[in-house]
Amino acid sequence: MSAGSSAEIGASLRREDYAGVVSRLVAVAIDVVALTVAAAAAAALVLGGAEVVLGDTPGWLVAVTSFVLALLPTFYFALGWWILGQTAGGLVMGIAVRRVGGRPLHFPRALLRAILGLAFFVLWLIGMALAFVDQRRRGLLDVVTGTEVVYVPERGAQQ
Repeated sequence: MSAGSSAEIGASLRREDYAGVVSRLVAVAIDVVALTVAAAAAAALVLGGAEVVLGDTPGWLVAVTSFVLALLPTFYFALGWWILGQTAGGLVMGIAVRRVGGRPLHFPRALLRAILGLAFFVLWLIGMALAFVDQRRRGLLDVVTGTEVVYVPERGAQQ
């Protein structure tokens, strides 16, 4: 698909084609659960495994594990939006993040969106109120990063 045709698709969407606040919040809740489970399992595996094998958990391993797990949410969101346009929550809810006009996110924009959304989570949440009045249901984070969240058509559905 050419850049021109994806811009045409973006221009032809109706308000109902853009993801609403509830769908987006449920997707984020699913992502939080997925991240929590993944982080707990990874920490238990690494730190518990070290305890079993070494009889003790070295301080450096705790520090490295903590550092990696602190970065996990940022890269989970950034890589999901960059590679698939969706996170696990977005996949379940049938929504995807894209640039305004319908193009996929490049990694720098996906990373910026993830960093801002996580660093200013409360502001992101409050900024979602803008989606109630915006024609494309964009929240403050979407406006700042030049993104929009849309419902993904089901495979095989008529376009």
